[in-house]
Amino acid sequence: MADTVPVGAERASAVDWVAVAAGSLGALMATLDISITNSALPQIQGAVGATGTEGTWISTGYLMSEIVMIPLAAWLTRVFGLRNFLLANAALFMAFSMMCGLSTSLVLMIAGRIGQGFTGGAMIPTAQTIIRTRLPRVQLPIGMTIFGLIVLLGPLLGPVLGGWLAENVSWRWCFFINLPVCAALVTLLIAGLPADRPCWRAFVDADWTGIIGLSIGLSSLTVVLEEGQRLQWFESNEIVAISAIAMLGFVLIGISQFVAPRPIMRLSLLNNPRYASVIAIVVAVGAGIYGISYLVPQFLSLIAGYNAEQSGGIMLLAGLPAFMVMPILPRLLGRVDLRVLVVSGLLCFALSCWIDTGLTAQSAGHDFVWSQLLRGVGQMLAMMPLNQASMASVSKEDSADAAGLYNMARNLGGSMGLAIIGVLIDRRNSFHAEAIRESLTGNSVLGQERLAANAAGWLARSGDLAYAKMQALSQLAAQIDVQAAVMTFAETFYVLAFAMLVCVPLALVLRMPAQPAGSRSASSH
Repeated sequence: MADTVPVGAERASAVDWVAVAAGSLGALMATLDISITNSALPQIQGAVGATGTEGTWISTGYLMSEIVMIPLAAWLTRVFGLRNFLLANAALFMAFSMMCGLSTSLVLMIAGRIGQGFTGGAMIPTAQTIIRTRLPRVQLPIGMTIFGLIVLLGPLLGPVLGGWLAENVSWRWCFFINLPVCAALVTLLIAGLPADRPCWRAFVDADWTGIIGLSIGLSSLTVVLEEGQRLQWFESNEIVAISAIAMLGFVLIGISQFVAPRPIMRLSLLNNPRYASVIAIVVAVGAGIYGISYLVPQFLSLIAGYNAEQSGGIMLLAGLPAFMVMPILPRLLGRVDLRVLVVSGLLCFALSCWIDTGLTAQSAGHDFVWSQLLRGVGQMLAMMPLNQASMASVSKEDSADAAGLYNMARNLGGSMGLAIIGVLIDRRNSFHAEAIRESLTGNSVLGQERLAANAAGWLARSGDLAYAKMQALSQLAAQIDVQAAVMTFAETFYVLAFAMLVCVPLALVLRMPAQPAGSRSASSH
């Protein structure tokens, strides 16, 4: 990748690359821990005495606190200094991970996960900020490629690693594994980042209206999106109350845009059409990535009977293109029109979803191979340029605020995507199951033939006619549910494909600032 830097251009020092490595390792740890508990959830729930409903808070608690911290990270960096802030977060993340791993009650587990989300959320935007501020512009594609790979691979590797640890070692190691990673992170941070002093004036003069609004608004919205479908949305008094709190939070954020000298959430950055286009696309792509990470394992589990480890192997296929193209991707980012890459990525992602609309009740893991590989190409071609465009569209001074807004938008898009998919699956599944049952009347020749064949099979095995008929009816009901689920999955993949296509016109608005031909001026902005 060395020839991506023109002769005579400013190059990053070894210390700069150590700083980039530190930021990247922190981001990888944070993105892994979003999903590492998903596969191990049954074992964790059993150990802490949680029901299935209560167990959802093990994931929701992390997401709720993470999405609050992401936009706060820029302000807290100014208050404490980058190195102090990241060292404190690494130490606290390690402590909260130990708390989760040693938990014997649900309360302790949720408290630990909220702490993990809050400290881990700081590491994602700060990694992007380190890359933007420590690398010259001509080497920015390399740094953003590293960051983009982490954002893509973290959610893919999390369930696989968590499932393997839960099955072969212990679910507690889903958290204990962070101990050596945090130790390595602290070492890299001390070596790669200069010592800095806190600026307590930034704490005193902070936009407290916006901070309070952001904290209650984003956390409440995350809870509504995560729990809304399970609680039947606005039929639940709990969801209505939490939605009202979220609205209050957003009103306070809006007020802060006009009264605060420096708002905690710099919505004014969206006045830049290049940056605003990036945010709109990343919301949709975030919904697609999180949606697929939910849909494919659900299909493999419900329809093909795969366990978490087997499903994880299929999900990892989407990561292969990233490793294969990694050596040439920085060159592509520097030489190919950004719009071409993003549009190509969106089209590949849409095509991969369209391929999966042809799945049947007999489909298994091998039927996802080509769609997963194509999806991996699409995610990479779309997300990598967007990572770079989000930083290149703003000045270095605005990069921390822009990184927070960008990463918050991606996570919020993921939560919104999962909420919409949950509603779609629940309602369309019921619709299709009811429609199939209505078509199987007593006069349905095909239905009667299938019922008779199933009953004959059970009669041959049991010799009891009443039992055989009961089992045949039960078998037919299960087949109806499977067919309804397959039809619903197909419709959901159609919706995701459509969402990607809608983003294509937005991608045409994107622009990359012209880079000077290889001189030091390329990195002076």
